[in-house]
Amino acid sequence: MGTKEYDQIIESLTVTFIKARHIQLLQSLSIENFHDVENFLVLLNSGQIACIQEGRQHTVAAGEILFIPGGQPMTITYGEDNPVILHNNYFPSRRWQYFQAMHAPAFTAQFENFSYVTFNAKVFNTANFFAYLGIPAFVIKDNERLSATLKNVLIESRAEAVGGNRMLKVYTEQLVIELVRHLIDKNLFIEKLAAHSNHFKDPRLISIFNYVQENLHGDLSNRILATVAHLAEDYAGQYFKMRTGVNTQDYIEYQRMEQAVKLLRTTQKSIRGIAKAVGFRDTAYFCRRFKMKFGIPAGKMRSWETVMGG
Repeated sequence: MGTKEYDQIIESLTVTFIKARHIQLLQSLSIENFHDVENFLVLLNSGQIACIQEGRQHTVAAGEILFIPGGQPMTITYGEDNPVILHNNYFPSRRWQYFQAMHAPAFTAQFENFSYVTFNAKVFNTANFFAYLGIPAFVIKDNERLSATLKNVLIESRAEAVGGNRMLKVYTEQLVIELVRHLIDKNLFIEKLAAHSNHFKDPRLISIFNYVQENLHGDLSNRILATVAHLAEDYAGQYFKMRTGVNTQDYIEYQRMEQAVKLLRTTQKSIRGIAKAVGFRDTAYFCRRFKMKFGIPAGKMRSWETVMGG
């Protein structure tokens, strides 16, 4: 792949800043089955962070950055000494025992602390880019441009200056570009980018992505998607799986759950109302699928601004 192909991928992305925080670690903690729908970039200021995903362990040292893609479960450990082990299900109600918000990072402090930025990067404003590619968590070392951009986001998020929202949008878009450049420069997951590059200009896939996003509340059967993409009904699911590596209904459920999380965090709609809004007629079934996906009940998700601390 050349610059033109990579530029096409970047141009297909809709990037949204979600949140930035500085956190002091009060007690070492290991969170099992941690995952969220948003992407995280975690800058370790002092101390140690480790994560285990699919049997692979990554250790982060001070000054390094951990990238955590949305939608992928892992075990993440903050601190070095005898961490308390909590399942993701129990962390939200106890997070204040372990995390305390700070106004600024402390790079030379005796206590352990980290900063993080959460963001979305969606292909044609529909599919989570990094989750779609199946890119796992990884550690970023010795990347001054990416680190500087991450710090710009952190600073701007607390500045309350004129034009702050616009600057956050610019810096977050730059952050995603630097992240993609890092993947290319370090030859990380290039085969995943190459294998999916044609998908970002496939009009049939784009039609399906857009239709699904706009009709999460409605009928998204293969019959409907086949009509949208001008495919035979018995071929639509096969075509989608062949092009993306994901089953159609798995993709649709992920999109519905992602929207449900957004509604839980940003509205006061009832669980029943949210289930209906994202295409589940049976609220009990929605709740079972939600807990299976995220490891916590939908009601608990509402109390989070994010699983990493509000």
